[in-house]
Amino acid sequence: MTSQLQKSRLCFIGGGNMAGAIIGGLVAKGIDKQNICVSEPWDVNRDKMKAVGVRTTASNLEASQDADLLVLAVKPQVTKGVCQELAGGWAERTSLPLIVSIVAGITLQTFKDWFKLPDGRTPHIIRVMPNTPALLGEGASGLFAGDDVLQAEKDLAASLLGSVSKAAEWVDREELIDVVTGLSGSGPAYFFLMVEHLIESGISLGLSREQATRLAKQTCYGAGKMLLESSEEPAQLRINVTSPKGTTEAALKSFDASGFKEAVDKAVKAATSRGGELGKILAES
Repeated sequence: MTSQLQKSRLCFIGGGNMAGAIIGGLVAKGIDKQNICVSEPWDVNRDKMKAVGVRTTASNLEASQDADLLVLAVKPQVTKGVCQELAGGWAERTSLPLIVSIVAGITLQTFKDWFKLPDGRTPHIIRVMPNTPALLGEGASGLFAGDDVLQAEKDLAASLLGSVSKAAEWVDREELIDVVTGLSGSGPAYFFLMVEHLIESGISLGLSREQATRLAKQTCYGAGKMLLESSEEPAQLRINVTSPKGTTEAALKSFDASGFKEAVDKAVKAATSRGGELGKILAES
């Protein structure tokens, strides 16, 4: 946690699950709660944030008026209006906050258009794609910064994401944020789907739902822990558990025959493409 983040005034526009996860991570690491202000229109979410001890409001302009860093955590379909509202209220500011967007799909150029002040200024913007394990402090995030973003600002954003992410990867081309979306942003759902099917397979072969669920969940958790803690590559870990002519080999051959590799590749590409498509749709809206 950088000393600069400790000193910064932080604003969150949107107080949903992901914003709540980041705020929880910041508070757990000692950030002063009074340095955090959350703007959230929904009473239930605002009350949750208030219970954490941070400042809350229903006004985006009030929350952002003295912010050094602003986390944009709203739904994509309302983002344009929020950006334009903020830009319209910042005309008297001599310096603008660093914008960290966790909104999927919207490009830096679109943000610059929406955030442009009447005098032509635009804030520095960093796009971030976190994932839902951030809710447990186990997130994986991708980050991309515009050419005008300073190294100190990158460090600030990385420190912010470090409160909830165990892996935070900078990409050097904006389109790679869509790849991050397809890999780690949507990735948890791929694992959940796999576990769903493992459970159903176990049930169909005679296990109770409770037994199959416990075994499948722990298998996923244990395998994930091995991936993180072992120095060996995933392929070698797979080889280690695959005895020649044994049960695992039989299962893996079945996967190959069903086109498992191609199915995974197509899924990641589909999510990546959809991220780019959403950006274009929102830019034209």
